[in-house]
Amino acid sequence: MREVKLAKVVVHIGVGKSGEMLEKAKKVLQEITGQKPCTKPAKMTIKEFGTRQGEPIACMTTLRGEKAATFLKRCLDAVGNALKRSSFDENGNFAFGIKEHIEIPGTKYVPELGIFGMDVMGTLERPGFRIKRKRIRPAAVGKSHRVSKDDAINFMTAKFGVQIREA
Repeated sequence: MREVKLAKVVVHIGVGKSGEMLEKAKKVLQEITGQKPCTKPAKMTIKEFGTRQGEPIACMTTLRGEKAATFLKRCLDAVGNALKRSSFDENGNFAFGIKEHIEIPGTKYVPELGIFGMDVMGTLERPGFRIKRKRIRPAAVGKSHRVSKDDAINFMTAKFGVQIREA
């Protein structure tokens, strides 16, 4: 029950405006992940950026299971198999950015679509974490059963061969 596993990987591209650029970002994300992405609306109106509340400005997709692990390996290759210690939080999550999607191995540049940067977020959990998500009688996960920062770092170094940088 103490074994740590990869629960999900969320891939997010923030464009900042709706329209043609968002559609291109959705095509790129679908090409890379093999899943149809959903759009995310702006939370508030910001006049300087030209965004309105509720306007779709980003796209994301969630990968689970074996698909998540293989995609995460490809993304880690794009960043040189190294993550900063500050990329991990206290709850067993980690995140890192990729400046250009064409850095991911196996991705080809398509001039019509352009180049997009993306955020990759991973969530780690242990068996039994379902109790906090179930509909009938949900419960909290005990403090000793949660995934700590050190547990997450040890899992990533053992399973994916990631080197941890101190910056």
